[in-house]
Amino acid sequence: MIYDLEKENKEILSRYKDLISNTYRTLDEEQNKLIRKAFDIALDAHKDQRRKSGEPYIYHPIEVAKIVANEVGLGATSIACALLHDVIEDSEYTYEDLLKIFGKTIADIVSGLTKISAMNQQNISVQSENYRKLLLTLSEDFRVILIKIADRLHNMRTLESMHPAKQKKIAAETIYIYAPLAHRLGLYSIKSELEDLSLKYSNPEVYNEILTKLETAKEVREKYVEEFTKEVSEQLKEENLNFTIKGRAKAISSIYRKMLKQNVSFEEVYDNYAIRIIYKSDRRNEKFLAWKIYSIVTDLYQSNPSRMRDWISQPRSTGYESLHLTVMGPDKKWIEVQIRSERMNEIAEKGVAAHYKYKEGYRKSNDDQRFESWVAEIREVLEQQQNLSTSELLDNIKLNLYSKEVFVFTPKGEIKILPTGATALDFAFAVHSDLGTKCLGAKINGKLVPISYVLQNGDQVDILSSQNQKPKADWLEFVVTSKAKSKIKNILNSERNQNTAEGKEILQRKMRHAKLNFSEEEINGLQKFLNLKTSQDLYLGFQNGTFDIGDIKRYADGKSILSNIFQRFRKSNKEEYAEKADSNLDMIVFGKDEEKLNYSFAKCCTVIPGDKIFGFITISDGIKIHNDNCPNAINLRANYDYRVLQAKWVNAESFKNRVKIEIEGLDRIGMINDITAVISGSMNMDMKSMSIASNDGIFTGNINLEVKNKSQLEETFKQLKSINGVSKVKRL
Repeated sequence: MIYDLEKENKEILSRYKDLISNTYRTLDEEQNKLIRKAFDIALDAHKDQRRKSGEPYIYHPIEVAKIVANEVGLGATSIACALLHDVIEDSEYTYEDLLKIFGKTIADIVSGLTKISAMNQQNISVQSENYRKLLLTLSEDFRVILIKIADRLHNMRTLESMHPAKQKKIAAETIYIYAPLAHRLGLYSIKSELEDLSLKYSNPEVYNEILTKLETAKEVREKYVEEFTKEVSEQLKEENLNFTIKGRAKAISSIYRKMLKQNVSFEEVYDNYAIRIIYKSDRRNEKFLAWKIYSIVTDLYQSNPSRMRDWISQPRSTGYESLHLTVMGPDKKWIEVQIRSERMNEIAEKGVAAHYKYKEGYRKSNDDQRFESWVAEIREVLEQQQNLSTSELLDNIKLNLYSKEVFVFTPKGEIKILPTGATALDFAFAVHSDLGTKCLGAKINGKLVPISYVLQNGDQVDILSSQNQKPKADWLEFVVTSKAKSKIKNILNSERNQNTAEGKEILQRKMRHAKLNFSEEEINGLQKFLNLKTSQDLYLGFQNGTFDIGDIKRYADGKSILSNIFQRFRKSNKEEYAEKADSNLDMIVFGKDEEKLNYSFAKCCTVIPGDKIFGFITISDGIKIHNDNCPNAINLRANYDYRVLQAKWVNAESFKNRVKIEIEGLDRIGMINDITAVISGSMNMDMKSMSIASNDGIFTGNINLEVKNKSQLEETFKQLKSINGVSKVKRL
């Protein structure tokens, strides 16, 4: 391919100038020189490289640096690192070279980014140590994570040139780890964009449908915002306030989450856009003016008290400050209104970077201390969780990243921030691990409560402990913080390991006494005979007295009969599976070469011919077919992408599958007849079961059907919806 190099060089220079002129921080001459030096090195390192789209590779680091400079809002050091982030990985420049040219800070940050990229490119899943290391980089310099998020955002913005399977893997990984991290770092607009772009590639049909509907409603939305602005502005101007009012559509992913959570259509999501009032103020009057604006808005429009959120009096641990209220707007529909000062808005847009003074010559603020305490908590969790699988670790951290918070106080009046749902026991572990392990109960506001008490905002908590107390298995049922969970699991695991070792010795002695070899084969046989899942359960059973020598003797006596039964069972099961696989073999093919392989259908989702599907290689049960919209799809792609197979239908008509549908509407005489007439009559479908319940004139029903293909199901839905009185039909 022939490239116009002169035109490309002009474009590179133009993009660089754009980067320098649009930084969130004001840069001095020295900082500009540093960025220019980083740009020159990056330009040299990537001079012969191109992206998959055919563009010069240098476009990518410049765009990442723009995101870091303007959208994340970091300073010169970080901008330079963003320009250099692929230099060690993709060129002959080494860590030592960067150390000589730029010094230790920049060399270390670029090295941290290189490690993450290198691990990603080995196609190691989130399941592996890859992401434990990614999170550990927080403990060194969290600019690594912020630049990595910017890198991921640019990759997501330019994902079109990738193969669809690769797009789905990257989208799943983004929603699984990068969006939660962006959220926790206070980068709300970046978090929303990452979630939207992930949805665009993981579920394009839903994404495009919501996007089209938002664009269609744009004119109505703009008219509504204009009317609201006119009414509110008059009142605010009378109070001599300096303000702007903006209206914006909610994120597509946020609307989709609401549709799923509330089980409603797009049209039924009543607050799919919000209005933001941003006012000028000095620090002293900020809070006073926020409540003044609140008062003006609620005088004009009726507010919904249950949806009021005050993040000004008590900001989130990310530093987010804003007053949220929901009011009955000009068209008598609920609308969310956010009230915040210019400073608060900046923090909401830039997150931790807006008050990021760490090593960049700024005084430390309370917000930084809050953030650093979170970093310290993550480090502690990681250090304690060496025994946990990485996906478990991620689920714990992800849970803590997204959760809302409660604010409680120690007896001395110090504030502690914990996730919503945290208990007195979580609080004890948050104060100190030893206090958690010895926790007996608590006094909340002077009243005695159990350790399972769920904390409320404003509670004053005094923990009661005893040297004789130790963690119990049921504690895991009511703790929510990862620190408490990991500490309890560690102690229980160490006790369990000790008991297992004792049980193993007891079993060895008893088997010797029964003249049986202590071998893997005998252990497996005894385990199956006693219907136990693992050999550990077997050892524990002998340690705690559940089993004794009598059980071993019964096993020895019945061993030969049992082995015959197992053989017969395995043979018949194998034949049955082969027969089943053969009969369906022509239906689905796998991979680029469209191979015919044995498979079965996953139980976590319903698959019918015509649906988009993928294959997943299980450890012990062959290939399982999942629907693309399966609730487990994102987890499987993010964690085990190397076990995901492309799959497609060959002969959809030759297969029938069972689908469960829900139908709802106004109850009337003859309704059931009309429904069955559509299903059994005009659509000629086999109805396996039907249950209808009526309450106060509204009926809901569940129907199990045998469906040939997707078009038959869609036509059935269309005809059912046209029945007089039916308001909703959906597939479960």
